[in-house]
Amino acid sequence: METNNNNQQNNIQQPDMEKQEMQISDEPVIIIERVAEPTDRVVTIGVDGVDAPSHPNRKWAWLSVAIVVAALIIAGAMWYRWYYHRYVDVGVPISRTPQEIVALFNPSDSVADAKKKTKAEVIVTHDSILGVSMDLYELRGLRGEVVMQEPDTLDTDVMFYSRCADYEKDDKPIGSLVSKGQLIREDDNRLGYCGMVGHKTYIGISRYEDVRDYCVEAGGSFFRQFILVSGGELPPRFHLHGKVERRALARTADDRLFYVQTLYPEVMTGFADALREYGFIDAIYITGGTDYCYYRSTDGQRHDLGDIACYPHKKAGIVPWMVFRKK
Repeated sequence: METNNNNQQNNIQQPDMEKQEMQISDEPVIIIERVAEPTDRVVTIGVDGVDAPSHPNRKWAWLSVAIVVAALIIAGAMWYRWYYHRYVDVGVPISRTPQEIVALFNPSDSVADAKKKTKAEVIVTHDSILGVSMDLYELRGLRGEVVMQEPDTLDTDVMFYSRCADYEKDDKPIGSLVSKGQLIREDDNRLGYCGMVGHKTYIGISRYEDVRDYCVEAGGSFFRQFILVSGGELPPRFHLHGKVERRALARTADDRLFYVQTLYPEVMTGFADALREYGFIDAIYITGGTDYCYYRSTDGQRHDLGDIACYPHKKAGIVPWMVFRKK
């Protein structure tokens, strides 16, 4: 009897346990996995599965970059120094900039008309200062141009002509040169310059080529030469030495243009100092101290300057000439 009772109890408990198991298995099972915290360490696997070095030797790369940057900074500083002293600080004051001179080529109509109505003439004076004897030719109301062919002595339209730019041993002109709007040479080798457009001629001191470019566009002429006086001061040094007859193109404070030549041989420093003392604000050198040239008085009479035996010049077609005409 006892055995039977035990069996019955077991049978009764078994369903209860199965029921509990059923209840437990019906509930969702949530599994929480622990995620590893990120690490800054980067492991590079080599070809053979061996860890490659985590930090390659970067100091040489940074050193190379630093050297390149330093070299660029030094090169930039050297270039700026060269540019500043060649184009900005040329060692003398500048009385007017190339941009201001370009503006003078485009004055108001009233000023332009007054220029055209100015009587075309060459006014000659003689003077001496600081022991330097000079002939001064004021060029008034004349149309200036640079030509490659020396004018004829019988051309009555020519009121004055002379040498202007120098040329090298290979017959190339020294300095930028423009003839009647044609650009013959680009070269900022010399600081002084002269621009001519119509009846307007201006001289200045600068390596910038704004005036040259304007002369090309306007069909004018342009040449470069050594500086003698700038802003009423002499340059720190002169490139020509010795004692020879000297010539120059100079302007006064009231913007009158003069061609000046010495009567006797002079050193460049003495000639430039005489020009400054005489009152010229700017002056540029004109080559050919004894080369032949001429001017005409108002009566049409030709007056020879220099050595007539040098006419015509042996470097025909190579030597640039500045010519001033009536019209």
